[in-house]
Amino acid sequence: MSSHHAKELAALTARIKTWSRELGFQQTGIADTDLQVAGNRLQQAVQEERLADMDYMWKHGSKRYRPEELLPGTLRVISVRMDYLPRDDDARLALQNPSRAFVSRYALGRDYHKLMRKRLQKLAKRIQENIGEFGYRVFVDSAPVLEKPLAVKAGLGWMGKHTNIINREAGSWFFLGEIYTDLPLPVDTPADAHCGRCTACIDICPTRAIVEPYKLDARLCISYLTIELFGPIPEALRPLMGNHIYGCDDCMMVCPWNRFAVPSGETDFLPRQGLDQASLLELFSWDEESFLKRTEGSPIRRIGFARWQRNIAVALGNSKGGKETIQALRNALPDASGMVAEHIVWALQRLEQQDRGEC
Repeated sequence: MSSHHAKELAALTARIKTWSRELGFQQTGIADTDLQVAGNRLQQAVQEERLADMDYMWKHGSKRYRPEELLPGTLRVISVRMDYLPRDDDARLALQNPSRAFVSRYALGRDYHKLMRKRLQKLAKRIQENIGEFGYRVFVDSAPVLEKPLAVKAGLGWMGKHTNIINREAGSWFFLGEIYTDLPLPVDTPADAHCGRCTACIDICPTRAIVEPYKLDARLCISYLTIELFGPIPEALRPLMGNHIYGCDDCMMVCPWNRFAVPSGETDFLPRQGLDQASLLELFSWDEESFLKRTEGSPIRRIGFARWQRNIAVALGNSKGGKETIQALRNALPDASGMVAEHIVWALQRLEQQDRGEC
């Protein structure tokens, strides 16, 4: 490559990062496509069955860690970050009140997939307007892409012991997105790790899902149990789930680096339907029509009404209960599906035992 061409590519990269900021991304980096180390880790996780039944993580074979197989001609990955933490968030208060519902902060507002995809498409269009046709494809959690290792390679942060990406200036409350491209852009320097001896995320995990630093067992993870798992939640794990009804942020909430997190300016990520303040009983009272209406445009809708009810039934079983809660569970039982009924019965048994002073 001539020095003139290298200068042009460096100048283009600088422009891409400027356009990216203008489109609402807080940071952008460039990674190469060598993901063999991450691919080895993925294969190890599959062998150890730590990915539970999330077969989408391995059914595409090596395409996930060989970008050029997914999109032939790919030379670089433009990796972006978009912060989502709501302003004046009281996540800790929600967790401490067993009658409140806890929803993962990323799911309080509008689904991020469409928003980020549109912005990335705009970014690609700006590049095209500037240099002409080029090969690319946009991804936001939508294909076999190892987005976290790519973000590390692109300098957006390091992999924390909880397996989320941490940034020195922004903590870990952010979404990731990518553009695979055939442009030979200069790559960024990967971020250094700064977890040190800290084990706060490992120590706080209610189900001990972080089995060792940098190793997560999805079968134990509350995010997996409440979002990805289709069937019944293992009975031994239910009491450990507290009032989490969609996802879990405990490991991120205790991370010291999140004191640097900057609240998002995106109005689409602001809490909707009062989900940051809602009580478990209020959400359990929704019928299916209400659920579909109130979760329109939300990532929560993807779990469907049955899993929504299942999750809230478990949380109600972990609450302080009372006659109103017991009555709400009894009222829901006749119309509940087999799976949901199993969790309602479990919750009722716990609350009735509690009422009798047996636990």
